[in-house]
Amino acid sequence: MRWRYLIPFILVIGLVAIFWFGLHQDPRHIPSPFIGKPAPAFSLPTLKQASRHVTNQRLIGQVSLVNFWASWCVSCRQESSVLMALAHEHIVPIIGMDYKDQRKPALKWLKTHGNPYSVVAFDASGNVGINWGIYGVPATFVVSKQGIIRLKHVGPLTEKVLLQKILPLVAKLQAAP
Repeated sequence: MRWRYLIPFILVIGLVAIFWFGLHQDPRHIPSPFIGKPAPAFSLPTLKQASRHVTNQRLIGQVSLVNFWASWCVSCRQESSVLMALAHEHIVPIIGMDYKDQRKPALKWLKTHGNPYSVVAFDASGNVGINWGIYGVPATFVVSKQGIIRLKHVGPLTEKVLLQKILPLVAKLQAAP
């Protein structure tokens, strides 16, 4: 008879433990199934010239940051100064992926806020972003010399994230053969 009352008590304690654990997790940290896998293949026109294309081959041979952004993205404005500062240091090339946007507003945005990107690919349909697991912008990936995704950061980049997560990983990947 006592077991009958003990089982619900154990279930409640288990649920409390799960909820307690969940309260201490960062809701913006969503593990990506792409970590450790090759960057998805893409071929997109550049933002400035529709006749020129950028492909995933651009990611091979150097450590790169791939930053998905859009002119309509309010959070992208927050990270623009961090990206500009990083670009001026020439530590790592930043590949821009203009996500679900229009050319004119995107070009105006870059003129207003600065252009930290070595090249900007124009993903008007958002299909390439979907292939990368994007569900909103901004999102930034660190890609190794071999074209393998090593980190995904969702949300605007901050100096803290840059200094504590991204730059140490970039340095480690750049030092690797």
